[in-house]
Amino acid sequence: MQDSLSTLAGSAEASVYERYAAASQKVEPALCCPVQYIGQYLKAIPQEIIDKDYGCGDPSVYVKEGDAVLDLGSGAGKLCYIMAQLVGPDGRVTGVDCNTEMLALARKYRQEVARSIGYSNVDFRYGMIQDLRLDLELLNDRLTQHPVNSSAAWLAGRHLEEQLRTEQPLIESDSMDCVVSNCVLNLVRQQDRQQLFGEIFRVLKRGGRAVISDIVSDEAVPDHMQKDGHLWSGCLSGAFREDLFTEAFANAGFHGISIAKRQPEPWQTIEGIEFRSMTVIAWKGKQGPCLERNQALVYKGPFRRVEDDDGHVFVRGQRMAVCDKTYRLLQQAPYEGTFEPIEPLEQIPLDAAAIFDCKRAKLRDPRETKGAEYSVTSESGNACCGPDEPCC
Repeated sequence: MQDSLSTLAGSAEASVYERYAAASQKVEPALCCPVQYIGQYLKAIPQEIIDKDYGCGDPSVYVKEGDAVLDLGSGAGKLCYIMAQLVGPDGRVTGVDCNTEMLALARKYRQEVARSIGYSNVDFRYGMIQDLRLDLELLNDRLTQHPVNSSAAWLAGRHLEEQLRTEQPLIESDSMDCVVSNCVLNLVRQQDRQQLFGEIFRVLKRGGRAVISDIVSDEAVPDHMQKDGHLWSGCLSGAFREDLFTEAFANAGFHGISIAKRQPEPWQTIEGIEFRSMTVIAWKGKQGPCLERNQALVYKGPFRRVEDDDGHVFVRGQRMAVCDKTYRLLQQAPYEGTFEPIEPLEQIPLDAAAIFDCKRAKLRDPRETKGAEYSVTSESGNACCGPDEPCC
């Protein structure tokens, strides 16, 4: 490992690796801010893991029974072992970390925790969270057999990396119900962050969600602070500016992005810049063709108008024409109950549906829904009130 560290000497990555490797051996309270976890799930986790866990939030409260969960930067493994109990025996939890000392600590107690909770559903893998295709253990095994000692060997090594990413990816595409992370994304280099969010998106199933707790700043962090290795490894100078943090999810293709929790008081303030914990939830699943099936959604309020992540504007109380994809998407999490759906009287089969232009806002005329020739006259057939309420 010293050889790999020497190639990173003086870099932010080296500062992060060295500090967290040390923190796997000796508790460092200054790393990230204290977090209160659900106590009942800590009983099954060895004290050494609890003592050497570092985070700024608790994304575990957003996972569900039966979920396949990926923890980015899993460290000592506490969050993974908590989630193992939350997802139950029908779920699975995978932790990814590139710090071998932290991985060793997390793996050390796998059998002990499994005996304690009654089943084994946790796996820890060696990789970089911005490159979830590359299995570093497989790469290390291959490079041990064929060391890089010439430019030709280096080129062969690059080819090997791509081969492993394609044929034996660390994390498969569309394989996870939920991706979580606890104060780790800020440790990734600026130039790798677009790829990082792209990888989170890639590994999630359609309808899956990312729940990310991280440190954000209220102002842009200046260059001289970003070059400070101690501040970077301390989850400070690599912090996302809070508005750009949510925008990064949108740029990666997520929808339904919301701030689930934002620490009201700053964790730390440096040179007038406030740093605090924030948890963001984002969903995957808005991709696909836009088809016209004469459907409409009525936004119920309380705002006069809202705009979704694809630029659709909904005015309170108005029948807004939408494509089939948007119609279904906005009735699912996290939007349930926000819109009143209006189906057409006569269904248009998917294979007969025309392309819907989602780039322009359009009201749906009731006659589009009922049909131009609709002329039914009927008396009241159903009570307009509830079963226990008197009707007028």
